[in-house]
Amino acid sequence: MLNAVGREIPDEILKLTGKEPFQGNNYKEGVEYRKQGPIVKPVMDHNTSKMVSSIREALEKCGAHDGMTLGFHHHFREGDLIVNMVMKEVHDMGIRDVTICASSLGKAHDPLLEYIEDGTITGIESSGVRGKIGEAISHGKLKKPAIMRSHGGRVRAIQSGETIIDISFIGAPTCDDYGNCKGIGGKSDCGVLSYSFVDGQHANKVVAVTDCLVPFPNFPADVAMTRVDYVCVVDAIGIPEKIATGAAKPTTDTRKIMMADYCTQVVINTPYFKEGFSYQTGVGGASIASAALLAKIMEERGIKMGFAVGGMSKGMVDMLDKGLVGKLLDTQDFDLFAVNSVKHPNHHRISAGAYANPFNKGSFVNKLDYVVLAALEVDTHFNCNVVVGSDGIITGAQGGHPDAAQGAKCTIVICPLLQGRIPAICTDVTTVTTPGESIDVVVTDYGVAVNPARQDLLEALKKADCVPLRTIEELRDIAYDIVGTPQPVKFGERIVGIIEGRDGTIMDVVREVK
Repeated sequence: MLNAVGREIPDEILKLTGKEPFQGNNYKEGVEYRKQGPIVKPVMDHNTSKMVSSIREALEKCGAHDGMTLGFHHHFREGDLIVNMVMKEVHDMGIRDVTICASSLGKAHDPLLEYIEDGTITGIESSGVRGKIGEAISHGKLKKPAIMRSHGGRVRAIQSGETIIDISFIGAPTCDDYGNCKGIGGKSDCGVLSYSFVDGQHANKVVAVTDCLVPFPNFPADVAMTRVDYVCVVDAIGIPEKIATGAAKPTTDTRKIMMADYCTQVVINTPYFKEGFSYQTGVGGASIASAALLAKIMEERGIKMGFAVGGMSKGMVDMLDKGLVGKLLDTQDFDLFAVNSVKHPNHHRISAGAYANPFNKGSFVNKLDYVVLAALEVDTHFNCNVVVGSDGIITGAQGGHPDAAQGAKCTIVICPLLQGRIPAICTDVTTVTTPGESIDVVVTDYGVAVNPARQDLLEALKKADCVPLRTIEELRDIAYDIVGTPQPVKFGERIVGIIEGRDGTIMDVVREVK
């Protein structure tokens, strides 16, 4: 069956998942559903201790078993130590057929490959994966198809009961003996614990893992004691210096800085750039650079941003310190500047659900004027791919890409014309992760394309004469003229991954690489 982005979704996947093909952004507008609640074991005796001596004891007391689902967050990004620590104990206990439901997995989790190969881990639900895990999934080593969801989609799946987490492990930079967790205050600060809020609310068992036990009460708590079953102290939960690695690093690339300048010109010459506008920038180097360029123009024109939302980095922190933005609404921190800024009275923690869950009564992404995002590929239908490389290997994550793209009034995607010798602007992306109806403007180093559905933005940019305008087909043709028409990736028949739309329908599937 063809879905709304023209992808064929096999009947076997629809039957396996009980889901529908993606049918457009607003297909489930107004749908009603009941939130799933966790199993709660009351603590009424003042002598009851939540402290455990080890991860293994926590697993045993939580009733760890074959076939269970474990929840994790990724605020430490490539500095995370919790997932590997927990999964080693699971493996050593002989537990098998485990599903990992993580907000994201990266190269820090390469050691999990051994547990995928021996059957300890048979399922993965995440916004995406990088490194050896992505390669393993792409080559069919994971028993079940990996499920890729946006950050908002993960919250939706957990709250609706589609995914039931048996035990969630929250890496808490500070925690007291009764389970009040905070993202700051210890030797392993990560800033916020936003992705863990839904785990705390809906997982059947919650274990706080900390390397800094503080006196009770550790207030104000990001995740409260009323949600936590056990507390475990370990030597280290993460390496903060590795938060700003990979995609989160600032760029010095001339080409990316040029694209950042084009992006800034698009922002300041479209109708929403005015006093009190709202803004989100993604984790890509060019996206981060665009925030710094925008700040200079805001200072020159005396325009202030009402709020910025999403992941935070030095650029947004600098704006806050200069009084150029009223509030930062933070779901994760991309560098230590952002981590240290969380103490600022106008730097606020928000949950991933408040940020982007499509099945609540309104999320912050719906209030965005602009969002600036990156992509691996964009096609002539403006569909974006942020998960699967041009070689067919899973190498990225949806994150909040589909969420913010749908919510914002003006969605800008920064994407170089070529990724190495591979066209990033193409006829059809390898895998659709964000539908073209969500994308308004595509910025490349060879020009800027506006979605024909947004004639208002196109006319504004023509009038301003501020960027080289091209059609998306022209950009594709330039790319193909430079390096030739790419040969399609050769996939096998087996489906190894499922790309969910943020509403839970099936956007695309990923097949095993030949």
